[in-house]
This record gives sequence, C-alpha cells and structure tokens, in this order.
Amino acid sequence: MRSIKQCLLTSITGLALGLCATATPVAAKAAATSEWKSFVGKTIQDWFALDPSFAIYEGAHEYDGKLPDWSEAGLQRKAAFDRSVIAKAGAFKNLSPADTFERDYLMSVARRDLFWLVDADQPHRNVAFYVGGGLDPNVYVSRNYADKPTRMKAMIAFFQGIPTATTQIRANLKTPMPASFVSYGTAAFAGLADYYRGDARAAFADVKDPALQAQFKDTSERAGVAMQALADWLKAQAPTATTEFALGADKFARMLKETELVDTPLDQLEAAARADLKRNQNAVKTACAQYTPGKSIADCFAKMNADKPADGPVAEARRQIPMLAAFVRDKDLLTIPGTKLAAVEESPPYNRANSAYMDPPGPLEKGGSSIYYISPPDPTWSKQKQLDYIPAKADLLFTTVHEVMPGHYLQFLHSNQAPSMVGKLWVGYGFAEGWAHYTEQMMWDAGLGNGALEVHLGQLSNALLRDCRFISAISLHARGMTEAQSKRLFIDECWIDEGNAEQQAARGTYDPAYLNYTLNKLLITKLREDWTASHGGRQAWKAFHDQFLSYGGPPVPLIRQAMMKEPAPHAVF
Repeated sequence: MRSIKQCLLTSITGLALGLCATATPVAAKAAATSEWKSFVGKTIQDWFALDPSFAIYEGAHEYDGKLPDWSEAGLQRKAAFDRSVIAKAGAFKNLSPADTFERDYLMSVARRDLFWLVDADQPHRNVAFYVGGGLDPNVYVSRNYADKPTRMKAMIAFFQGIPTATTQIRANLKTPMPASFVSYGTAAFAGLADYYRGDARAAFADVKDPALQAQFKDTSERAGVAMQALADWLKAQAPTATTEFALGADKFARMLKETELVDTPLDQLEAAARADLKRNQNAVKTACAQYTPGKSIADCFAKMNADKPADGPVAEARRQIPMLAAFVRDKDLLTIPGTKLAAVEESPPYNRANSAYMDPPGPLEKGGSSIYYISPPDPTWSKQKQLDYIPAKADLLFTTVHEVMPGHYLQFLHSNQAPSMVGKLWVGYGFAEGWAHYTEQMMWDAGLGNGALEVHLGQLSNALLRDCRFISAISLHARGMTEAQSKRLFIDECWIDEGNAEQQAARGTYDPAYLNYTLNKLLITKLREDWTASHGGRQAWKAFHDQFLSYGGPPVPLIRQAMMKEPAPHAVF
C-alpha cells in the first residue's frame, strides 16, 4: 500500500509518473500484501503494549508481570488506538481475499473493544471490565511455560502492580452502582484477595529460594490487602445500590452490531429466541412423556438430576473427556489435532460466577496445559440448594461437550493453528460460545447417548438455559425486565433450579452479551445447512466444521460471507 500512495503523491510532481504507469497489478497487490503484513505485526505489538494482560494470556511472556494502565489517560490512549486501527486498516485496498478477510476481522475486534470501552463505558460502570481484565494471575500458576522461580518472579512483579491497579479501579467506578454489580464485584475482588494470599502462595511453596519466598510473601500480602480493601469499599456501596443496569434498546442493538456484526432488529431476534425456546420445550415434553409418564416436567427433570456423579463432577468429567474424543473420531465429525486432552480441576474461589469454564494455553505459549474448571456450590447456601447445584451426569456430559470436546478446547486447538495471527489471537465471545453451544445439539444429532432419554434431557436442559439467556438479555436491557423477573423466567420457562436461576439472572445484568450462546448457535446451524446443501449434505459435516474453525474466531457473519461467497457479512438464522 505504501508504494501505491507514493505513486499517487509523486505523480503530482511528475517525478515518478512513468514508474507508476508501468506498475503491474501483480506488483501492486504484492506491495499491498507486504505493507498489510507489516501493519498487522506492528498493530499486534502496539496492542500488546497497551493491554499486557491480553498479551500474557496469549503467551507473549515478555510482558509477564505487567498490568494494563487503567488511569483515565490510559483508557483514553486505548480508545484512540482502537480508532486508529479501524481507520488505518480500513484504508488498505487491493488486498488478496485472505488479507481482506484478515483486515475485516481485525477491524471487527477493534470495533468490539471500542464499544465496551466508550459506548458502554464499562471502565466506569461495570466491575466485570476488571474482573475479567487482568487481575487473575492464574496464568503464572497453571501454565508451565517456564520454571517455577521464573514464573514466581513474574508473579511478584504482578503483585507489585496491584495496589496501583486497585486505586485506579476505585477512582474509575461511578457510584451508586447496580446491586448485582456490587455483589458480583465484592465476591470476585474478595476471592482474588484470598487467592493472592492463599492458593497462589501454596502453588509455589516448593521453590527452594528463601529470599524469593520472602519477597513473594511480602508482595502477595500487599496485593491481597489492596484487593480486599477494594472489595470492602465495594461492599460498602450496597446500601445505596440501584437497579439501573440496563443498556437500553438502542445501545443494546448497537452492541450486537459493533461486537458481532449482527444488525437484526431486536423484535426479530426475540422471535428467533422464543421459537428456539418453544422447540426445546416441546422436545422436553416429548422426552418426559416417555421418561416419566404421567409426571410433571419438574418431576421429569428431578429424576434426571437425581443421578449425580457418586465421586463428584470433577471425577466424572475426567471420565467423560476421553469417551467424547473417541466419539468425535468414530463419527468423523471434525479433526482433533494432537493427542493431549484437557485436565479437569475445581475452579478457584475467586472465579466461581460460572459453573464451569475452560482455560486453554495461548497460541504463543511454549508449553502449558488446558484446564477445564468446574465450580462447587456456594457453601453458604442451604444443603438442598447446594445439592441442586451439582450437575447430574447427563447435564454434566453436555457441559463437558461445551467446554472441552468438541467445544472450547477443540475449537482453541484449531484457532491456535489458524493461518492468520489475528485469527490465532482474537477468538470472540460470540464465536467461542456459539460454537460450543452448537456442538451440544450437533453431538446429540450425531448419536451421542444412543437415544437415551436422560441424555437427551441433559442436552435439552443446557439448550433451555441458553434460550433463557437469549430472552433475558434482550428483556433486561431493552424491555425493562427486572432481575427478579429474569429469575422467574429461568425457573418457569426453562425449569432451572433456584440457585442457578438466581446466578443466571444476576449475570445477565453485568453480561448483556450472554445471549451470544444461542444467537450464534443459530447462525452456525443455518450456515452449516446452507453450505452443506451444495457440498454433500450430512457427509460434509467434518469438512464444514474443519473449515469453519480454520478462521480463528471472528464474528460468524464474517465467516458466512467467506464460506458462502456473499458480498457482505450479514446474519442469517
């Protein structure tokens, strides 16, 4: 691109008119490609410098120990950078199809970040911006990318930055805050404080270096005190907390356009959500009529949920993973790179807002392991509520499908091999959760469970949960629904137990994008239907899945444009 600009400028003075006139299209395209690749490389390095927590998570360990600059000036620099990426990338023309896709992908990432940073104003309004934004040092604990003393030194530097970070967070957050934000942030910040001074120390207790241990203890204590002070300050906001969490219909619609390239009217989205809910409710009624004849739906799910893993969900998940990998191979559903499988552990106390989640190594990682975390119930709950929270075997099976095989874990194995570095680094919320949720239905359709009713009910219970998230997100942020009404939705329409319903309703207030699960499942399902129609039907599933995952993790409409050879990205359900 640089040579093309030079031609345009120098032509004015007549200094290089002959050279420009004789430049071939092939040479111009090669020059554009070269400059594009240089731009991408520099953009990634600049991005890492502005967001070192992201860089570390992706495996760029030269940034170890660093935290983002959450000062007002730092936030402004990041917003200006996002705008510059959008403008500069958009100016590139005459690119190859692959580079054009990468350009549009990169621009979509910058637009997404800019929305959360500026339009949604998350640094000032939403504690979730920080909880998931770099305060978790688990990468130093769980990933064996270097020896323990090296990782310990990185963690010491990280701890040294926490007091400044907590000061910035407290200065940024505007009060009064929604009650659900206060509750979520208090639990997360207090959990982090405990982790800094507890499990983090225990993880490095075997390092035989007294001086390093003393420094580690001192810095972790100071970090823990600072983080606990932030939690205490946030907890003190509870008496003045509000219920004003909604983005509003216009901003919610803009969120979808800027973060997922979905420009569909909210009425149509809600209709799609309710249609999927109705389909799954009907399937539940049909299955329950055979599984528990003459009984209520609640009794039907109670029977399925009563079959708990005798030795707990962690042990059960460890058995499920190799079985699921064998099923994927036997049914020829998609390629499984390598032979290594994910480990399974109980989630740390500071990160139990989700019942289960996957933590994979970054694409730049040299070593490290993927860990599937499963959260235990809150010990402050009643015994019955805790028991209800523990997933049944069939329910857990599809959580393991979602998180590990062939969901997040397998998807990240593919994205780590993407030909584009943009594809390797930036796997979006909608892509990741849409794919993982899509695989649940796909695995049942492929024969997982051999038609067993309790297995089908396990799949349907997960589908219903995500249907209610879809409806709840729109209703909470664009329709005036209260948190209490959202809880009733989960209980009454999706037969979710009280503990989970309470958690899901609260999450919807600070995570308005949690409709992404079903939204993107529907987009992927429709794309598979349309693509395989001209590529061999059911026999083309593996080819479809492998190609779909090869793009990395962009908004699904962008993949649809590439796979269906359409002129522009758009959402099709």
